[in-house]
Amino acid sequence: MSAQVICIGNEIMLGHIANTNAQFISNKLASIGIKTSKHLDIPDNPEVIISSIREVLNESEIVITSGGLGPTVDDITLECIQKALNKKLIFNKKISERIKAHFKRRKIKMPANNLRQALLPEGAIPIDNNIGTAPGLIIPVENKVLIAFPGVPFELYPMFEETALVYLKKKFSLGQIIKSRVIKITGLAESRVNEIIEDILQIAGDVQMGIYPHPEEIHVKITVTEKNEIAADLIINKIQKKVESRLKNYIFGYDNDELEEIVGKYLLRAKKTLAIAESCTGGLLANRITDIPGSSSYFKLGIVSYSNESKNNLLNIPMDTIKKYGSVSKQVAALMAKNVRDLTSTDYGIGISGIAGPGGATNKKPTGLVYIALSTKAKTICKEFRFIGTRNLIKYKSTQAALNMLRLWLPSALS
Repeated sequence: MSAQVICIGNEIMLGHIANTNAQFISNKLASIGIKTSKHLDIPDNPEVIISSIREVLNESEIVITSGGLGPTVDDITLECIQKALNKKLIFNKKISERIKAHFKRRKIKMPANNLRQALLPEGAIPIDNNIGTAPGLIIPVENKVLIAFPGVPFELYPMFEETALVYLKKKFSLGQIIKSRVIKITGLAESRVNEIIEDILQIAGDVQMGIYPHPEEIHVKITVTEKNEIAADLIINKIQKKVESRLKNYIFGYDNDELEEIVGKYLLRAKKTLAIAESCTGGLLANRITDIPGSSSYFKLGIVSYSNESKNNLLNIPMDTIKKYGSVSKQVAALMAKNVRDLTSTDYGIGISGIAGPGGATNKKPTGLVYIALSTKAKTICKEFRFIGTRNLIKYKSTQAALNMLRLWLPSALS
């Protein structure tokens, strides 16, 4: 049993948008034990669409398309499905009434071409679209099925989960699930993680292991095919414990956990507060922290002291210190962290100063040099980092390292 996903649109082929639909669909299919054998991105070209549908239906039992069901001239998927399957298009009065009601609710005059979306291939089961006007289509093809969706993700997602997934589970379920867990690591290079757990990554059988790099993060993914979730969890948990015993504190979370969320939970549990003084990161660290709901309970102040004058005026860092050591230095970063903590009477202060590039670098202080300081009531520590990448990547990596410094310190506040 296999599925293939065809994503249709010139905007995908030109790189104007990211194809997130294929990822979403494959993830949901895996949850009911159906593996995706291929993702296919194709343009709004009738010949390509028709031939692709026919070819993929010969190869797989389940074919899912996204895109091209809208009312405009470049939305040609419906007609291509009709020709690929050699089926008549039949006007569906119920869908036409839903489309008319959609425009009436919005108090907008309906363009006549929207009624094209009420045409269904013969034998198709419509999937209601409660957000837009284009219905989805479930089209049985002998012992196979073609399911078509509009390409807009926030329309496709609920349509898939509420209707198509239920249909597929009933008609094609193999009585098994595919379940994954992601173990998230920071502070180690990909090659070092691989070295530490290399033997675990080589586990065979119905277990797939993978290691994937992200900016200042490494993800180790465990994927298991089993008869049910309980059986899958037993295997995943056993492997997870082995990985945890090797990587220990380098692991910061699992699956959808984000580092700023983990740090926020620690701060809440410890009843501690935080203030930040940023230079090269330009407020990115404060932004990440405040992305977490409830962060006002622990985050008290964020200052972007980008210029030397602001470091002096807002954070009371002596100009003599800045001139002697430079604004990008351990001494200045440490004072940024300590003084912003003193200013706000918080438990922790973080200071970040560095060179994100591409300008401003020297032989002694190259692009990617960043000093990150963490100040507590007991002491102030400062670390030097040498990041590689674009300006935005260096900024992000700096915030990741700062959050990790705080994460590693916080458990001591709970003991």
